[in-house]
Amino acid sequence: MKLDDLILVSVDDHVVEPPDLFARHVPTRFRDRAPRVVRKADGSDVWAWEGQQIPNIGLNAVAGRPPDEYGMEPTSFDQLRPGCYDIHARISDMNANGVLASMCFPSFPGFCGTTFARHQDKALALVMLQAYNDWHIDQWCGSYPGRFIPLALPPVWDPRLMADEIRRVARKGCHAMSFSENPEKLGFPSLHSEQWDPFWSACCDEGTIVCLHIGSGAGMAFTSMDAPVNVMITVQPINIFPTAADLVWSRVLRSFPGLKFALSEGGIGWIPYFLERIDYVYQHHKAWTRQDFGKKLPSEVFREHIVTCFIDDPTGVKLRKDVGIDNITWECDYPHSDTTWPRAPEALMRCLGNAPDEDVRRITHENAMRHFRFDPFAHRPKERCTVAALRAEARDVDLSLRSQGGKPPRENAGPITTRDVTQQLMSAFSTPAE
Repeated sequence: MKLDDLILVSVDDHVVEPPDLFARHVPTRFRDRAPRVVRKADGSDVWAWEGQQIPNIGLNAVAGRPPDEYGMEPTSFDQLRPGCYDIHARISDMNANGVLASMCFPSFPGFCGTTFARHQDKALALVMLQAYNDWHIDQWCGSYPGRFIPLALPPVWDPRLMADEIRRVARKGCHAMSFSENPEKLGFPSLHSEQWDPFWSACCDEGTIVCLHIGSGAGMAFTSMDAPVNVMITVQPINIFPTAADLVWSRVLRSFPGLKFALSEGGIGWIPYFLERIDYVYQHHKAWTRQDFGKKLPSEVFREHIVTCFIDDPTGVKLRKDVGIDNITWECDYPHSDTTWPRAPEALMRCLGNAPDEDVRRITHENAMRHFRFDPFAHRPKERCTVAALRAEARDVDLSLRSQGGKPPRENAGPITTRDVTQQLMSAFSTPAE
């Protein structure tokens, strides 16, 4: 298949929420208690909400900046490419990148709404979480039908409320819910707990896929304070490996046959070994571990329930049959530091190699459409959905790198370490607001 003929649906991108997020979606009596953006003394913008301050960390939104400006320092909206937070600019950036559709994970609320879950007033937290979901579905995604896969946040503190929210957003056409790869690390019951059963049941009833993004449980993976930050960047995707094992060996997949999970931003090159390993463990240890998959192997159960995705993974694509060709999806990761924007089609073509057109279509859009119950062609003729057609609509989009400054000077010129990163993060949270 030619690059220009690709149709690209990304199942993992991110949104930096705009300052007016809550303006239209919070009931009048609660508006003075809604989260708001404030400017801090260091010039950065943060979301402030009744004692909480959540900065936008640099690596979360670096699209369009020179790579030497990447870092963990807090940023202001002035430093961000408008496509990070403005829906119209986002569409322009998607067109310039040849990307038809996108699913956007949250920023300031946390991947599974922990900003709301930490609030002591859970009634207020639910109001704000539902306002966020309404903004995301009705305003962010709804502004351009057929261009976004809606993704909702759960009231993770109460599985019955989670079930109610699943059903509420499903009526709006949203069939994806973000959750934690390891809720126990957030102070909630583990994935093995029956407490989550109302949530799993509602997902089965509504055909909702549960998205587990890397970093949504234990956060970033640091091996030591002295390790170069490259260690964290290297191992972060494969940290979804333990989550995959948690799911396979839990009762969840066997108790809820219709339930599906997406391992978001986890890559795919590791999966063939993982599948071999779980089958080996099952066959060698089931007599004493008392696991029972009936007539199936754990690898078969994995493929029935788990959707995978990759940014740039030539090895995984070569092993696509061993991964499970019907469950592989693609991601762009805009505007994070790993993104392949604005040359995603070119990067993806290097991964696809000589894959037949049938496999390319599955990986680039058909699998995503099926698993996420998403039909962009109902809104846009298929011939206008290709890389070439979309880029033709964005010839005036400026793709040049622009310096935005704001990066603090470093005293030593050696490799950035975990200690450097944590110090930047601590500073981001400690600097007072104006």
